[in-house]
Amino acid sequence: MAKVGIVMGSDSDMPVMAKAAEILDKFGIDYEMTIISAHREPDLFFKWAKAAEEKGFKVIIAGAGKAAHLPGMCAAIFPLPVIGIPMKTSDLGGVDSLYSIVQMPSGIPVATVAINGGANAGILAAKILATSDEELLGKLKAYSENLKEDVEKKAEKLEKIGYKEYMAQK
Repeated sequence: MAKVGIVMGSDSDMPVMAKAAEILDKFGIDYEMTIISAHREPDLFFKWAKAAEEKGFKVIIAGAGKAAHLPGMCAAIFPLPVIGIPMKTSDLGGVDSLYSIVQMPSGIPVATVAINGGANAGILAAKILATSDEELLGKLKAYSENLKEDVEKKAEKLEKIGYKEYMAQK
């Protein structure tokens, strides 16, 4: 099966990036996760990014905060899709990261999810891989159906017990 590369600039990003890994695990998608700073370890970063295709990666999920160059630099080197996760920062709440990732120059696209959107990055990677994997596509359809059923159950419960009781149970 195709593999996903997960890379982050700091171990402080791990809680968000772990959400992407959990989704990939749920769908049975292989991945490799690492920590590399594009700014502090440029030589190591370039070596990793240049080897990503040879390792069998079909998608890279890259998370970064503040200047957030990691996803864009991955996209500049890696010829296949890159998904950027902007990290929430203490300085500007992650808007700095979001703008840095989403404002890529023409010809170097990075698919960008919400600030701290690790789970959505994992789902998007699975959807990209599912374009050529019928079994994975079936798993994604079942996942979507489960999401729908969960919402319907919550709506039924709310209608049955009312707002106040519903909130008291949360």
